[in-house]
Amino acid sequence: MELNPPMHFDALGWDPWLRLAGAALAGLLLGLDREVRGHGAGLRTHAILCFSAALVTLTALLLYYQLGGTESQADPLRVIEGTAAMAGVIGGALIVFSKGQVKNLTTAAHIWLAAAIGITFGAGLYPLAIIGTVGSVLLLTVFAWIEARAFGKSDGED
Repeated sequence: MELNPPMHFDALGWDPWLRLAGAALAGLLLGLDREVRGHGAGLRTHAILCFSAALVTLTALLLYYQLGGTESQADPLRVIEGTAAMAGVIGGALIVFSKGQVKNLTTAAHIWLAAAIGITFGAGLYPLAIIGTVGSVLLLTVFAWIEARAFGKSDGED
């Protein structure tokens, strides 16, 4: 698997479309879980966040190669770091402590997860992004079912 796009990477070809479409689809799948459970950060929020993380990552990588790649001082990892931090801030803003209970913790983690998957799609690491999406959806649905059966939590609890 080639981690770096070739120097002749076509920004107007199919690959950027695949990266962004994959991120949007992954975000929709992640947001579906929140939407079904009645949480505020649902389909659109997750899709937008995942898509925007992919867009920022793809832009950073394309700029890196446009500015000379390894011959330049550009560091696309800083953009990825900033995107992950931004998702953490958005997720942190969702967490509420009310009546002795922490609320929206899973939703906040969802937001960060959507950004991570968006970054992965934006970087063009399709196998990893697909594994991350499928694994995440399975974790979210299977463990919600286990929590409901083993611990008596309802789907609406966070």
